Amino acid sequence: MLGLGDKPQAQGDLIKDTTEATFLADVIEMSKTIPVIVDFWATWCGPCKTLGPMLEAAVKAAGGKVRMVKVDVDQNQRIAAQLRVQSIPTVYAFWNGQPVDAFQGAVPASELKAFIDRAAALAGDGGLAEALAAAEDMLAEGAVVDAVETFAAILEEDPANAIAYAGLIRCHLALGDIDQAEAFLAAAPPTIAKAKEIDAARAQIDLARQAANAGPEAELQAAVDADPANHQARFDLATALLAADKPQEAVDALLEIFRRDRDWNDGAAKTQLFTIFDALKPQDPIVLNGRRRLSSMIFA
Repeated sequence: MLGLGDKPQAQGDLIKDTTEATFLADVIEMSKTIPVIVDFWATWCGPCKTLGPMLEAAVKAAGGKVRMVKVDVDQNQRIAAQLRVQSIPTVYAFWNGQPVDAFQGAVPASELKAFIDRAAALAGDGGLAEALAAAEDMLAEGAVVDAVETFAAILEEDPANAIAYAGLIRCHLALGDIDQAEAFLAAAPPTIAKAKEIDAARAQIDLARQAANAGPEAELQAAVDADPANHQARFDLATALLAADKPQEAVDALLEIFRRDRDWNDGAAKTQLFTIFDALKPQDPIVLNGRRRLSSMIFA
């Protein structure tokens, strides 16, 4: 982690190519010191030729707060497979040896800057990144009260920390208190109200409301089996699958509706897919693969 007296790295050291032999040192180990942006590309990829230079410029503009590593997927197929890269360009941000953010495809310069800023912020936060990681682990392990206390402590240090604020919302969802989660969402400070983490929490609240009214999975599956063209039954089945913590199956069901009739119920399947994608982490394979499959249908 860079301290107040540390000098930023020379620009020439910020961007490099990596291989399967050096990925561990270039990305995993290096990201324990400074955030690392990993660009998956190929020589034949048109959008990569546009995104690559823009991404390099954004990394250089960050003034040494992040590093960038480029991975040619044709030459390093094992790395791409391990990170489930399904289409390129795909860009990951690594911190403390783990992927923490990601996006696919060419995006505007403003989104690139926001992506780099989020990654850079992890390295100069006075230990907040470690506290956030600890709170997330607590929440994942079911220690919700401890997670609430940790997220609240982070917000005392950084009231505009969107990750911690969204974490508190998710804690209330974990406790089954959707009303309180909505109240926290409504009270989000204007400076973070449109942050991607808050948008994710908003989507999670929507899905929680739906799950509370989900029908019986077995009966809905039987209805779909009896009449595969019954889109409402399949849509309701997707809701039941989400309630049963089966997001992959829910995405599959909604994609099938879209494949059969993309305009059904004013595009309800596509809208619900985007809600699920927003609710999950951007780097979740369900999101990456689901977006890819949806895009292939849209542009087929």
